[in-house]
Amino acid sequence: MIASIFNDIDLMIMLVGALVGIASSLVGTFLVLRGSSMLSDAIGHSIVFGIVVVWLLTHQSSGPWQILGAALTGLLTVFLTELLVSTQRVKKDAAIGLVFPVLFSLGILLINLYASDVHIDAHTVLLGEIGFVWLDTLTIGGAEVPRALLSMGGMTLVNGLFILVFYKELKLATFDTALARALGFAPGVLFYALLLLTSGTAVAAFDAVGAVLFVAFVIVPPSAAWLLTDRLERMFLYGALISIASSIIGYQLAVLWNVSIGGMMAVMTGVFLLLAFLFGPRHGMLALWQQRRRQRALNDSRTLAVHLFNHEDGPEQAVENVTQALRDHLRWADSRAQQVVERARHKELILQQGSLLTLTPAGRQLAREILEPGQHQNT
Repeated sequence: MIASIFNDIDLMIMLVGALVGIASSLVGTFLVLRGSSMLSDAIGHSIVFGIVVVWLLTHQSSGPWQILGAALTGLLTVFLTELLVSTQRVKKDAAIGLVFPVLFSLGILLINLYASDVHIDAHTVLLGEIGFVWLDTLTIGGAEVPRALLSMGGMTLVNGLFILVFYKELKLATFDTALARALGFAPGVLFYALLLLTSGTAVAAFDAVGAVLFVAFVIVPPSAAWLLTDRLERMFLYGALISIASSIIGYQLAVLWNVSIGGMMAVMTGVFLLLAFLFGPRHGMLALWQQRRRQRALNDSRTLAVHLFNHEDGPEQAVENVTQALRDHLRWADSRAQQVVERARHKELILQQGSLLTLTPAGRQLAREILEPGQHQNT
């Protein structure tokens, strides 16, 4: 059964993409929440320098030494960025933009000078080719398993265990660094450990999907998840589900339209982000529009209650507490005035007798709640 599953090339490709997405979104969630998500872009590019240096020292183009070298390069990127920021002459975004192009350029130059005959090139690092992961396999239990599947499965497991073990410390360090430091949690060390895992994930992913898709998976699914929920646990779940769905749908569309598989997977993460941006239950544009609409309706009901209360039982009640007065004095259009009156009647705030509008006890109480604080302040 295992052999039949791993002989399915389509499943291999989608599974590798899903694992890259899950591993990346796990660490990316904390980067997004810390406002440091663009460090993943810097790491994704600068690891080229570490990969080339490790190859020059060991002549190994893959394996644990490559992961270690790339991870250290990622930390070097962050260290140099923080060093520039500490001068107070360069802002963080500018420092990132200064550091990673230098390391990336040095890596490309070293490839051209010393590794031009080795399968390390800029196109592979940036774009990868997830469609070919099934060609590089290991035999396990009689089944040919892609190396990328093993490496990304391992990184997903490592990232998940790290977050599980240090969840409380990471959560506190992310949302309240000062308190975490006061409690002795060493938030700086945790942050660098997180970046170390981010770098390791990047080098494990680049051969299959490239740096571009890696960066998309680090940033976009957690950002979409953030629009869907305010709970950290659910952010991990939603980020993983978005990554899985982006891999499956992206692959199917790429095959259908004969386009780049990695590119289409990245596009699908953007599609899910757009959907979350539009239809998120709390922070989506539709939800915000509905909130504003409800607030406007509430304000209109309050305005109507106060208007009727101010003229209640007075000599001008017959003139002021009618629908026509709402149009003339409150500058409401006919349709709006009618909607407000109907809504207030439905909420049992007012009664309508012919053209005259009168407050119910509930409407009168609402008006008093609004007016009494103002009257108290005036006195």
